[in-house]
Amino acid sequence: MQKLTIIIALIFLILIFFTLDLDSYLSLQSLKTSLGQFEALRAASPILVGFYFFLFYVVVAALSLPGAAVMTLGAGALFGLLWGTIIVSFASSIGATLAFLISRYLFHDAVQNRFGGRLTAINKGMAKDGAYYLFTLRLVPLFPFFVVNLLMGLTPIRTSSFYWVSQLGMLAGTLVYVNAGTHLSKISGLSSITSPGMLISFTLLGVFPLFAKWAINSLDRRRVYAKWKRPQKYDRNLIVIGGGAAGLVTAYIGAAVKAKVTLIESNKMGGDCLNYGCVPSKALIKSARIARHISQGNIYGLKAIAPKFSFNKVMSRVIEIIHKVEPHDSVERYTELGVEVLRGFARIQDPWTVEINLHSGDIRNLTTRNIVIATGAQPIIPTLPGLDDVGYVTSDTLWEEFSKMDAPPSRLVVLGGGPIGCELAQSFARLGSKVTQIEMADRIMIREDKEISELAKTSLQQDGIDVLTNHIALRCEREGKNKFIIVEHAGLERRIEFDTLLCAVGRIARLEGYGLEELGIETNNTVVTNEYLETLYPNIFAAGDVAGPYQFTHTASHQAWYAAINALFGSFKKFKVDYSVIPWATFIEPEVARVGLNEQDAKEKKIAFEVTRYELDALDRAITDSVTDGFVKVLTVPGRDRILGVTIVGEHAGDLLAEFVLAMKHGLGLSKILGTIHTYPTLSEANKYVAGKWKKDHTPKRLLTWLSYYHSWKR
Repeated sequence: MQKLTIIIALIFLILIFFTLDLDSYLSLQSLKTSLGQFEALRAASPILVGFYFFLFYVVVAALSLPGAAVMTLGAGALFGLLWGTIIVSFASSIGATLAFLISRYLFHDAVQNRFGGRLTAINKGMAKDGAYYLFTLRLVPLFPFFVVNLLMGLTPIRTSSFYWVSQLGMLAGTLVYVNAGTHLSKISGLSSITSPGMLISFTLLGVFPLFAKWAINSLDRRRVYAKWKRPQKYDRNLIVIGGGAAGLVTAYIGAAVKAKVTLIESNKMGGDCLNYGCVPSKALIKSARIARHISQGNIYGLKAIAPKFSFNKVMSRVIEIIHKVEPHDSVERYTELGVEVLRGFARIQDPWTVEINLHSGDIRNLTTRNIVIATGAQPIIPTLPGLDDVGYVTSDTLWEEFSKMDAPPSRLVVLGGGPIGCELAQSFARLGSKVTQIEMADRIMIREDKEISELAKTSLQQDGIDVLTNHIALRCEREGKNKFIIVEHAGLERRIEFDTLLCAVGRIARLEGYGLEELGIETNNTVVTNEYLETLYPNIFAAGDVAGPYQFTHTASHQAWYAAINALFGSFKKFKVDYSVIPWATFIEPEVARVGLNEQDAKEKKIAFEVTRYELDALDRAITDSVTDGFVKVLTVPGRDRILGVTIVGEHAGDLLAEFVLAMKHGLGLSKILGTIHTYPTLSEANKYVAGKWKKDHTPKRLLTWLSYYHSWKR
């Protein structure tokens, strides 16, 4: 109500200004006509006239009224170059700041709440370089200053920064206009001030900050590299450390554009995804899912039987699938692509030199223009007393350990309720293990909406998993051959016996042993980079899990493009990494897939949204396949079909999500999805039906009423 009152008052003041025809006094002709009277008043009472002039200028600028330029000329004519410049400089800055504060108070929160998601990048940019952007805008008077004042009020720039940058940035323009005002009789119009020559001068002033920033960056680079001796020539254009998803794609792109590239891998080509993560886990999930379907044959009109299988053969199949995929990431393939692949441990000696301790025992030192760190991540090992005594496996080590076993662990404890823990817990439960899953948070899959967490928990429990949330692991104990983990819940301790303990509490970037500390490259759980994936040294980049903020194979590949292009062509053009549309999926059954915002994210960020939901139990193909558990949930901008985020739960959710990822990436709304033909009967029709539900919910009811009248008349 208070804001509304202020808006009404401002509108009232502006209306009075124009109703009383006060704007006519702020024309060049009126100023020249009245100049004699003003000079007489100033001569009689210079301080009082100066004060009133100052005050009136502040009001004109604060209310964004037309006439500031004419008043600046008047200041030169009345008070001369020195005092005219002082009066206008402070009056214009104070008035601009008042307009800025009015805009911030009245509109900042509303704009940020409604468009917060789209303004994230702008807000970050303004928080970092807002003063620089404002200074540039103030130097070039081609953009109306009152618009600058109002728009800046919607950004997070500090008021003090806005004031002093405005004071400094407008000084050059103020001098030019005040000086012109001292020769008022020679001015025929404002256009004579903003002549092409004058505009060129202003433009050069505006370009100056760009050169200044370039010079500052050059000085920063010289300072960063000061203690290092740059090589006279380089052995390579690019050295990539790490042969996982990020490293492989970076090397591939480098070779494709004919750069001389060396890829260094200390362990297995393909990294975590091929050897320990995506590939083996999905192979295991498939076997476990088939076993589950056999035991539920009655759902499909078949006899439900307990599946008979060899666990050793299941694990052998997993290893075999890894071997089938291996050629895609092999040394041979990348060598054929033009990449030099070295097997060994890499350590960065200086910004251009990498030392490689080869597996053969030899040591090589290579110089390079650019380096990309793509060393991936590894499982976090919790600091539990007694953990080493009882032994444990991780998502990295279980494949080799379990491939030696004839049967799955009879009692398996899974520590962690994230995607990895949930996928592996469900798979081993379906293959015969008695699984207990321990999560210290109040729910599993905590990054998803609460209803998703509950659905996932129910699904795991239906597979016989004992899901313990709000349970904190305290220690491990061994009594002879018996192993126990002690957890705390609601102040009480509980002792759980197990045969195998799987630690799946998360993954952390591999940062040690690569020379980062010696070079002073900042790390904070990941390698700290800017928006171009540059580290402290502009020629050293990081990509993939080691850089964060996401630990997905597809984001590692996504970052790799930016790392490669910025490394090889950054002297011409650099690209900021685009994280605006990042999809992911958890491959439990039913699958959970998401892109963009979910409800809890939108609420935390105070982004307004509408929810449209379509249940799969109404979809023909889901009914025929007996996979009706799940739904498609879409978040949109209120009243519009622009997609903010999508969560899909159900069969092949990860595949179904792709249509929404494409739509969000290219700005297509739900109406476009609704207008697209989807094959019948397929699960993909769920995407069309949720779009249709949105359309129905936003039907113009008044128009339908008139259409009813029209059709009645036609009959």
